[in-house]
Amino acid sequence: MNWDDLSLIVLAAFGCLTLLLLQVGEVLAKLPQIIRAWRHVRNELRNGADHDCRRASQECDDSGGPSARSTDE
Repeated sequence: MNWDDLSLIVLAAFGCLTLLLLQVGEVLAKLPQIIRAWRHVRNELRNGADHDCRRASQECDDSGGPSARSTDE
């Protein structure tokens, strides 16, 4: 192993380390958005179906059409 090989290995290692640190920085910068999106998905999965049913019945009531309760009676 000569000095040329050693210098190329060192340059390649630092290049890989730089790329790794840049990628980690990008992920950490976007982490708050990812957490907010995950919370939104969990809330939609937990309350989404019930919320959609209520919203649909309210839209029907607001438009003057029959409500879900009036069709049951």
